[in-house]
Amino acid sequence: MTTQQTRPVPVTGTAPHAAAPPRLRMRPGRRIDGWDPEDARQWSTEGRPVATTNLRWSIFAEFLGFVVWQLWSVVAVQLPAAGFALTSAQVFWLISVPSLVGATLRIPYTFMVARYGGRNWTTVSALLLLLPTVALAVCVANPATPFPVLLGAAALAGFGGGNFASSMANITYFFPAREKGWALGLNAAGGNLGAAVAQLAVPVVISLGAATALGLPLAGLVWVPLILLA
Repeated sequence: MTTQQTRPVPVTGTAPHAAAPPRLRMRPGRRIDGWDPEDARQWSTEGRPVATTNLRWSIFAEFLGFVVWQLWSVVAVQLPAAGFALTSAQVFWLISVPSLVGATLRIPYTFMVARYGGRNWTTVSALLLLLPTVALAVCVANPATPFPVLLGAAALAGFGGGNFASSMANITYFFPAREKGWALGLNAAGGNLGAAVAQLAVPVVISLGAATALGLPLAGLVWVPLILLA
């Protein structure tokens, strides 16, 4: 058996360098190209401020979503005393329907960020909160409002429940894996705080407005400026 020896072939030139990570570029309309939170250099210079800004606004928008989602749980129990002819079962439906709609909307809301962009959908989902707040203010201003109309207005509050899913999907894109946990935790905590604030603040707002013609409608109207800001 014979063997063949080969001579090493001399290498000429230089070995190709690894491709440089894409540089972060800002385009008109505050759009970003080359986003890579796993790139340590990008993250430590330009990336972290961008991600932190988005996290703050996401928390604010999600906070308002939870507030709106809980509005009818506070308002519905006060409707009989305000002159609305509602049975206990009807009051129960007004409280439960927003939860049902909100839980259902979380399924499509999860995919909206990937389809339309985080900022775009955050803007749209925040503006959608105007529908339940204004509808609540209009419906509870008149004790003659039929129950089906009240139920429809309560169902609109489900938009607030859907916000949680899209907000979490949005923030997960902005942070590196090693920091996703605390970022998503802050986002969720800030949003869920809205439920407690609604339970505490809305009765106070209604009481302060009881001396005027507003009263119950203030439960929805007071959040409109904040929604527009978000």
